[in-house]
Amino acid sequence: MQSKLPDKLYYSIGEVASAFEVNTSLIRFWEKEFDILKPKKNAKGDRKFSKEDVANLELIYHLVKVQGFTLDGAKIRLKENKQKVLSRLELIKKLEWVKVELQKIKNEL
Repeated sequence: MQSKLPDKLYYSIGEVASAFEVNTSLIRFWEKEFDILKPKKNAKGDRKFSKEDVANLELIYHLVKVQGFTLDGAKIRLKENKQKVLSRLELIKKLEWVKVELQKIKNEL
């Protein structure tokens, strides 16, 4: 998900929502539900997500959308073992990258 975003300090809610392929309303809902999401807001109330916020969103997305946790289950999992979830997600990303590279090699043969 994060790789779909350009490299900059802050991202708008629209950029984040399109990177995760979800509606902006879901991002706002998750912001209310999960304490780890704290995007900055300007005077108009527009949300600006930092790279840390996007990483936390990626964890939430993975737990809820990929692994199928309920919101309460994802909250508990993040409170108990955020580091374990983070390391598992990093491992999955690396394995997906290896899979893509192996498919490229296979296609070249």
